[in-house]
Amino acid sequence: MDLDVFVYAHRAEWDRLDALTSRRRRLNGAETDELITLYQRTATHLSLIQSSAPDPQLTGRLSRLVARARSAVTGTRRASWRDAARFLTQGFPAAVYRARHWWVPTALVSTAVAILLGWWIGAHPEVRATIAAPDHLRELTRPGGEYETYYSSHPAASFAAQVWTNNAQAAAMCLVLGVFLGLPVLWILFENMLNLGVGFGLMSSAGRLDTFLGLVLPHGLLELTAVFVAAGTGLRLGWTVIDPGPRSRRTALAEEGRAAVGMAIGLALVLFVSGAIEGFVTPSGLPTWARIGIGIVAELAFLAYVYVLGGRAARAGETGDLMASERSSTVPTAA
Repeated sequence: MDLDVFVYAHRAEWDRLDALTSRRRRLNGAETDELITLYQRTATHLSLIQSSAPDPQLTGRLSRLVARARSAVTGTRRASWRDAARFLTQGFPAAVYRARHWWVPTALVSTAVAILLGWWIGAHPEVRATIAAPDHLRELTRPGGEYETYYSSHPAASFAAQVWTNNAQAAAMCLVLGVFLGLPVLWILFENMLNLGVGFGLMSSAGRLDTFLGLVLPHGLLELTAVFVAAGTGLRLGWTVIDPGPRSRRTALAEEGRAAVGMAIGLALVLFVSGAIEGFVTPSGLPTWARIGIGIVAELAFLAYVYVLGGRAARAGETGDLMASERSSTVPTAA
C-alpha cells in the first residue's frame, strides 16, 4: 500500500467524520446516515493501515476518530447490575467451561506431581534431611505443631483476607503471565505443588497424614481448583501466541485476553469463598468429617455452576468476551 496515496484519497472522508463527531447540535437524518457510513469506512481504513502500512501517528489519529465516531453512533453505556448478573450467570462460567480442556488436564497432572513429590519425601529420610533439621521437622509435624497452628495463628477475619489476597494474586499472575508462552505459569504451578507435596510427605512420614488432609481439604479443594483454572487459562493464552488458529494473532490475543481478565475477577470471588472457609472452617472445632464435607460441597457447587450454567451459556454462544456491540470494529483478513 502507498500510504501517501491512501491518505490523499480518504482525507476528505476523515475530515468530514471529524466534523460530524464534533457537532454540538443534534444531527438530522441525512447527517446521521452519513456519520454511520463514514464511521464504517474509517474503521475499515484503520484496520487496513494497521495490517499493511502501520504508521504510529496516522494510526493514533484514526483510532481516536473511530472511537469518537463509535461513541456517537452507539451512545455511551454505563455498567449496571444487569451486567454484573450476566457476568456471574453467563460470562464467567462459560469462560471457565470453554477452558476445561486446559484446566482439567492441568489439575490432573499437577495433583499427580504433588502426590509423587509427597511420596518421594515421605519415603526417603535423606530427602527430608535436606528440607530441615530433624528437630525442626518434629516441631512442624507434632500434634499442636506449626502445621496445625498455622490456620489459627491469626484472627479468622484477617487470616481469611490475607489468604484471599495471596491466592488472588497467584491466580492473576497465572492469567497475565500466560502470554509469555505459558512458561511463568508452569513455574507458579510447580511452586504450589512443591509446597503441597512437602506438607504431604512430612506429615505422612510422621504418621499424621489424616490430620494433614483434614486441614487442607476443607478449603484446598476449591482453592486449588481456582488455581488450576487460572493456570489452564494462562497456558491457553500462551498457546494462542503460538497458534492463533484462523484468527489473526492480534484478534485472538485480544479476545482471549479480555476473557482472561474477566476470569480474574470471577476467580477472585471463588477464592474469596475458599479464603473464608480456610479462615473460619479449617481451624474450627468441627469434626474432621464435617469440615471436609463443607469443602466437598463447595467444590461440587462450583463444578455444577461451571458445567451446568457455564455449559448452557457456552452452547448458546457465550464466550466470556465482551458483547459484540462493545468490541472494536474489525474487518476480515485474507488467509
